[in-house]
Amino acid sequence: MASNLPGSLEVRNLSCERDGRPLFSGLSFSLEPGTAVQILGANGAGKSTLIRTLVGSADDFSGEIHWCGTPFPSALSRMRQSLLYIGHKAGVRRGLTPLENLAWYGATRADAFAALAAVDLYGFEDVLCQQLSAGQGRRVALARLFLPSAPVLWILDEPLAALDVRGVASLEKRMSEHLTAGGSVLLTSHQPVNLNPLQHVDLADYQVSYVPAGELSASQESHSAD
Repeated sequence: MASNLPGSLEVRNLSCERDGRPLFSGLSFSLEPGTAVQILGANGAGKSTLIRTLVGSADDFSGEIHWCGTPFPSALSRMRQSLLYIGHKAGVRRGLTPLENLAWYGATRADAFAALAAVDLYGFEDVLCQQLSAGQGRRVALARLFLPSAPVLWILDEPLAALDVRGVASLEKRMSEHLTAGGSVLLTSHQPVNLNPLQHVDLADYQVSYVPAGELSASQESHSAD
């Protein structure tokens, strides 16, 4: 039975494909309030596909996803109301300043200034994002995590990428505070993540062998000839 705790996310026997190629199969895990899950896997293993599936932007899957005990797709709109998602792309409006970007998410000016300072963007608040470096643009997106109104569920695709040692430590501290407050975090990262409690889910344990159709036919014909 799926957990109906507020903020609980449960994945059951999930299989995903990309461009007709199976990526993983039989994936099951749960994310409860106050806990974190780190998704591991080599490039191409399906980490970003899994993330997009969990946030509802990819639907080429089989299996079950439950939010607070209710299955997708019925629970998807309700889950999104409690979700802060940062994907591979920063999702920053380049024609706006960092302050304006955070204001678009409902932040007050004071909260936006504090969040940008927390990600080392003090002094860049009124610079157009199109003039910032890629790393700075990424930090504008991550500043949302430092807003006091941040939702309960965080799903983050490679949030530590392009951060220096101090930036990583600051983000880990913020995620730990979020867990202590009863929030939950699901993230992908090639780097070790200092969070407790932290569950690791390695997609290598759920990989599917894939033989292209043409090669399969040739293999079958060869076997028949034998």
